[in-house]
Amino acid sequence: MASTLEKFIHSLDPRALPRVLQIQSGIYFQGSIYEMFGNECCLSTGEVIKVIGFKINKLIASICENNEESQFSAKVELPLNFPGLYKVVADKTPYLSIEEITRKVSIGPTRFGHPCFYCPEDIKLANFTIKHGEQITFNSVEEVNGTTTVNCGVVRNNQSHSFTLPLSQEGKFYECEDDQIYTLKEIAEWKIPKSRNRIVKLSNTLHMWDSSNPLPENFDGCLILMPVYEVQAVMKFRKDIVHILSDLDVEVKDITDCYDISSFLQPLSLEDVFERTSKEFPMVAEIMEGPQRSQKPYNLLCTGKEIVIYKKYQAKRVLTSEIRSDSPKRHFLIPMSYKGKFKRRPREFPTAYDLEIARSEKEQLHVVATKAFDSPHKELFSVSVGDQFLVQQCQTSEVLCEGRKKVVDVLACEQILSDTYKKVLLPMYMEGGFVEVIHDKKQYQLSEICKEFRLPFNVKVSVRDLSIGDDVLAAVPGLQLEEEITDSYLLISSVSSPVDSWEIPVYRLNMSVHLLSKDVQTVVLPATKTTVEEISEEQYYMVRRYENQTLYPPPRPPKKPTTLAPTPLFAVPTQAVSDEPQAPKI
Repeated sequence: MASTLEKFIHSLDPRALPRVLQIQSGIYFQGSIYEMFGNECCLSTGEVIKVIGFKINKLIASICENNEESQFSAKVELPLNFPGLYKVVADKTPYLSIEEITRKVSIGPTRFGHPCFYCPEDIKLANFTIKHGEQITFNSVEEVNGTTTVNCGVVRNNQSHSFTLPLSQEGKFYECEDDQIYTLKEIAEWKIPKSRNRIVKLSNTLHMWDSSNPLPENFDGCLILMPVYEVQAVMKFRKDIVHILSDLDVEVKDITDCYDISSFLQPLSLEDVFERTSKEFPMVAEIMEGPQRSQKPYNLLCTGKEIVIYKKYQAKRVLTSEIRSDSPKRHFLIPMSYKGKFKRRPREFPTAYDLEIARSEKEQLHVVATKAFDSPHKELFSVSVGDQFLVQQCQTSEVLCEGRKKVVDVLACEQILSDTYKKVLLPMYMEGGFVEVIHDKKQYQLSEICKEFRLPFNVKVSVRDLSIGDDVLAAVPGLQLEEEITDSYLLISSVSSPVDSWEIPVYRLNMSVHLLSKDVQTVVLPATKTTVEEISEEQYYMVRRYENQTLYPPPRPPKKPTTLAPTPLFAVPTQAVSDEPQAPKI
């Protein structure tokens, strides 16, 4: 049965891919040319294409009033990089089964892919009962012995309980309220269910409004987002991938069950290649769609080029940012094989608590105060600009607070005077400012820094890596080595000139290949070039939020010695969007 491309994509379960479609009718008739992203293709009536994937390309937004579309609101088109941070409004329409949730909601390995629901009635399992209203976290979908189940969990009395739910489990499942804030791109990737729109509330803007902004000036309300998908497809006699927007005015028919799907080329993403077993490597592949990057060596990976993929592996990188007061900052991933050398640069610490985090047994931390602080307690020290301290350790101390003695956390230091040292106690909650005094003039390799010091750590390249033609790090005045990450890579070289090999990141490079039935001639692995990867601001936050599971830093102490809890990173105050009772929070 024929349907519009848009209806087909909105109803398509991603797990059912690939699907073979036949073009039925529409404005695209025999011989018409369709062009997008530099790709031209002829979508003739009767043409057969294989859909291999789809993703949200843009969002159509309309202003929302009382959880309904405003009749006075014009629809505006928002790109995924549209600035702003948004809070997701919980959907009031229930899902009627676990199967419906898995079909419409993104469930994946990161915390963004762990949606939370609640059921207004108890759910009795074989050895566990989920209480009504209890928050259920969906962690992953697994197939065991031909049966698909969802791995779930609840937290009860500060204890985690894990269990599985079958797809056949029925009931009314409502979304839990989500207090986190997201970019539009993150919402598009994780938070828009299939065949449903999504209501979001603008939390705060990232840039000033200008004349090109399609939203009303100073808008801070709710938007209804309707996704427009970009469909990735393979045509019968082409070696590249074509991209078609789902709102294209064309009708299609699913003929997968009566068509030889193996007659199409099989595109593989880098993730697909990485999932191959180690014994399948090395392999020869032809690039069907190259990455859109100008940085070497990625600019050499063009469509039609044949490459050898030697192996897959995990490798360590150091996530690094440029030190500068203004933005935007540049961000880098430095391999441990980097041969340059670094000299230390002073670190800055906004609070006494940060001094405690940076404290090391290897050397005593010497700092100068850059901001004055008057202690509210006579037992604790008041700081003046220019005071110098040697940081010792964290401890507790009694202070007199409103006539009562109270125990608070303090940082024990030695104040450096002209001819002596004075023991002082700094309140851990003090909002001061300190800068490090460096006595160490040694030059360090990257591996030495990671072994001997605690990150984050400030450095400057003192000896550039001579094995790199253009060492981008050498020109940066200051770098902050933020954290070590472990990432997935493929080692590749060109078939035509297999002299050098490169490491390419699996999860940050959009690239598709198809495998060729060719043998790899060389048995000796070519020399691997060291590459410092410069990443965008968006990729930087993706690395911080996805690659590194320790997303939240240690909690800062309260500004006053009370029991108030700190606000977590990326959290915003909860704001009710209606007078209805609030659902459980994520």
